[in-house]
Amino acid sequence: MTLAIESFVRDDRPCIRLRAADGASAEVSLHGAHVLSWKPAPDRERLYLSPNASRAAGSAIRGGIPVIFPQFAGHGPLVKHGFARLLEWRFAGIEPSGADGMEAATFELTDSEYTRSLWPSRFVARLQVALAPSRLIVGLSVHNPGDAPFAFTAALHTYLRVGRLAQVDLSGLESTPYEDSARKSVAMPATGTPVRFDGELDHIYPAAPCELTLHDGEQTLRIASEGFRDAVIWSPGATLAASIGDLGAGEHLRFVCVEAATVVEPVTLDPGERWVGVQRLQE
Repeated sequence: MTLAIESFVRDDRPCIRLRAADGASAEVSLHGAHVLSWKPAPDRERLYLSPNASRAAGSAIRGGIPVIFPQFAGHGPLVKHGFARLLEWRFAGIEPSGADGMEAATFELTDSEYTRSLWPSRFVARLQVALAPSRLIVGLSVHNPGDAPFAFTAALHTYLRVGRLAQVDLSGLESTPYEDSARKSVAMPATGTPVRFDGELDHIYPAAPCELTLHDGEQTLRIASEGFRDAVIWSPGATLAASIGDLGAGEHLRFVCVEAATVVEPVTLDPGERWVGVQRLQE
């Protein structure tokens, strides 16, 4: 599928819009290589972007698909969720995606004097965004061009727009134990039932199945991952959402986060090695 590309500015930040021949589109900010929008058809948005998302320089964007690298959450010495989502990436053009061989918009972040002051490793991170009929493919790759190994954790922190949170459930994790981050990472057994979103929920599922399904009334969204070992499921609930400045009261009802992640055990790359993780969303 041939992609049409156009540049535009949103909230004073340069962005790229992808359009496919069937009318599907996606928007990506160069700030964080952050996917802001996915419309598999005109006027049908499938990602959530907070109306209160920060526009401040150096801040993360609330919603869409933030790139988490090289550290997940506060599990390490770096700023929460790492620095990749806070920096400007370079648009490298249209290239075949490494995962599917399709045309993909490619974005690149390399180490700099600034990143090495925070994290000493040399790296090349690339995000590829591709459109197929009723499908969004997002691939993250990390290459070690240096002469020393390094370890990292990573995730695609995907905010999925929902209609009525009370009728939403996520299937595929019924047999998978999890860590409850909302309860100080206590280990919990598998529930045997789909995930429901009836309050604050923050679960890490180690060695998660690679195929999940989000049910939202009559709508379904299939969520597949490759290369990512784990899954993170997050919904802030009413109290936490109201306390988050770039989210706000009631906004928790409009989304759930289903994250393709490798966070329980870090990935270690030797010199010259490359890691790739992919998330596919399909109606």
